[in-house]
Amino acid sequence: MSSMPRMLEGYRVLDFTQFVAGPTCTRLLGEMGAEVVKLELAPDGDRVRAGGLKPLQPEHRNTTISSYYLQHDHSKLSFAIDMKKARARELVRAMIPKFDVLVENFAPGVIKRLGFGYDDVRQLNPKIIMCSISMGGQTGPLSDKAGYDYIGQAYAGITDGIGEPDRAPAVTTMAIGDISAGVASAMAIGFALLHRERTGEGQYLDASLIDTYFHMHEDSVPRVSLRGDKYQPTRGGSQHPGGGPTGIYHYRGSQYVYLCVPTAHQWVQLARAMGAPELATDPRFKSARGRRDNNAELQKIIEDWLASFPTRDDAIAALDKERVPCAPVLTVNEALKHPHLNERKTVRWVNDPLLGEVAIPGVPVKFSAWPDRTQVRAARLGEDNERILHQYLNMPDEQIRQLYLEGVLVRDPTIGPNTVGA
Repeated sequence: MSSMPRMLEGYRVLDFTQFVAGPTCTRLLGEMGAEVVKLELAPDGDRVRAGGLKPLQPEHRNTTISSYYLQHDHSKLSFAIDMKKARARELVRAMIPKFDVLVENFAPGVIKRLGFGYDDVRQLNPKIIMCSISMGGQTGPLSDKAGYDYIGQAYAGITDGIGEPDRAPAVTTMAIGDISAGVASAMAIGFALLHRERTGEGQYLDASLIDTYFHMHEDSVPRVSLRGDKYQPTRGGSQHPGGGPTGIYHYRGSQYVYLCVPTAHQWVQLARAMGAPELATDPRFKSARGRRDNNAELQKIIEDWLASFPTRDDAIAALDKERVPCAPVLTVNEALKHPHLNERKTVRWVNDPLLGEVAIPGVPVKFSAWPDRTQVRAARLGEDNERILHQYLNMPDEQIRQLYLEGVLVRDPTIGPNTVGA
């Protein structure tokens, strides 16, 4: 591996985030080499510390480490402080000039009430890049509305497209918008840092879940804008509304196969893979419109063919032989064991001192100069208080000890009693 600094090494990030969207952003910056100081509010820190799985050892049952926290907040330092106290806010203000980036995902208005809105922090550090992540953004009629991933999804016209056409919209089972907003924010911060390198200017970034979700629409937005209510996207359930055939097809039991055959030449390949080349010229299925209009009949033909194989893998192999775009619909349990995902470290196995060997997602883009790290650290609450105050404010031990006595600083009870400056 190169001995050169990692891509963001030398940059410092003050992290005011919790839950998923903001922590995803700052965790990616940490993965790229930035020093991320996660400011956690007393008494309990980020609320995801209480989620996920805890260590099994009895002596660590009360620790603030959890599997949820490990995934979203590894590669950060933990600075746990009671921001309700004036002394705590003074400490953070004194540290602001040392940071390049500040990221927060409180509800709009909260960070300003704490005294750390953009107008406040840029007076302390004109070159700072500040990114706020929220459900609806910092401006507009919804800017003061509280909300999570699903709320942004519903407003962006995404939820209405998920589920069976004759039933209510369905709920997704993962934080698509939170994660994507975090990735988009990390991207924007990288661009803003490049802009600062060229101009010397800091700036304010306003990221929202609604904006991120709306950006995911593939083709519907211009269609609706041109045709109005004459065009209304509908839920397709397991089948793509455009036909194809594209959709989810039943193999046997609880196993399914995803086929994506949107083009004419791939339809011919599918017919050949099925050993039924005559389907390609069948009047019912010859055209894209015919395949769409006769989709139910075609679905039965395909599913009967899939069920004829001894295993789903055999069916996938027959499709792969003719280069038909397809995939088994894997459970998370199956995906975690898949050799491709493991070889690429999409599934990244790490060893945590308290949780043991555990899998977390890898970085979504692979860098040739900097492979995904498999040695990562998730800090216990307030574990880095002393290091941060020494490094950023050159504070002596006796003053740090006094901050603990005053309740300005807190930390994980399993670390042991504070003896700094004793």
